[in-house]
Amino acid sequence: MSKNLLEVKELKQYYPVHTKEQGKTFVRALDGVSFEVKEGETLGIVGESGCGKSTMGLTVCKLIEPTSGAIILDDEDITFYRRKQMRDIRKKIQMVFQDPYASLNPRMSVRDIIAEPMIIHKMYKTDKEIDQRVIELLRQVGLDDYHAKRYPHEFSGGQRQRIGVARALAVEPKLIIADEPVSALDVSIQSQVLNLLCDLREQYHLTYIFISHDLSVVEHISDRVGVMYLGNFVEMADKESLYKNPTHPYTQALLSAVPSPDPTKKSNKIILEGNIPSPINAPKGCKFHPRCRFCMDICKEVAPEKTQVGENHYVYCHLCNQNQSE
Repeated sequence: MSKNLLEVKELKQYYPVHTKEQGKTFVRALDGVSFEVKEGETLGIVGESGCGKSTMGLTVCKLIEPTSGAIILDDEDITFYRRKQMRDIRKKIQMVFQDPYASLNPRMSVRDIIAEPMIIHKMYKTDKEIDQRVIELLRQVGLDDYHAKRYPHEFSGGQRQRIGVARALAVEPKLIIADEPVSALDVSIQSQVLNLLCDLREQYHLTYIFISHDLSVVEHISDRVGVMYLGNFVEMADKESLYKNPTHPYTQALLSAVPSPDPTKKSNKIILEGNIPSPINAPKGCKFHPRCRFCMDICKEVAPEKTQVGENHYVYCHLCNQNQSE
């Protein structure tokens, strides 16, 4: 059994805002998130826009400071490490960003973009060694040697994302957080980048947190999947269990919306009523209850606890709690 590379405990990320009705209040982007990631596995995170997926990635990577909670990476609590303390930690955890057009410095050549983290961490003594490593990384992500001299604007979206992956690999990290890395790419290019990430995982024994709103993409690359809604997880399970037996009403609705490749297959879409509530004024009790077709009185008052419904399959739902007790 692999050990936990990352443990996140009761992680909260609150942003202060000012409203006319309430005065100073908070956007609860993350509201007590807990999970773990084992060495060598890929944890997929899915949910609608605004559920807190990207905020979680940025917070775990310490690009934004958490409000409270704990982030334990490789048995080291990094929750409140300052910038200087985080320098060595950055070699263990890297991020691939969503927009390949915005995440690369247009004034830097590809060589300099990939070499920068190696220089910061003093990984090589000479420029020649750095250049050799840059060429090696370019080849591993499917680019050519001469691309090192070019600038980001000379590449397509898929090529830019490959450069971003090469930059993340430059410091030989243990954990890569990929925040919607293929959402801005054409479908044909998406599969190439996903296959590249899978190959690199095997080659470098990497661990991924893969954030996406596309359930088909997450199914392709993940070992376990966590479903988020309004700053919390509602369900987490291994890939096979979640896709074959979605238990939370929100997960069921998400999976029912995935298009079928068979046009003759009857669609059983579950239409959710209403919009996602504001993270400033989240509903009391279960945050999903205003849109849930199985809503009970307890759902409106009490937040559901974590319930195990199968091996490595956990749900936050009063209905599941009730079924378990029966």
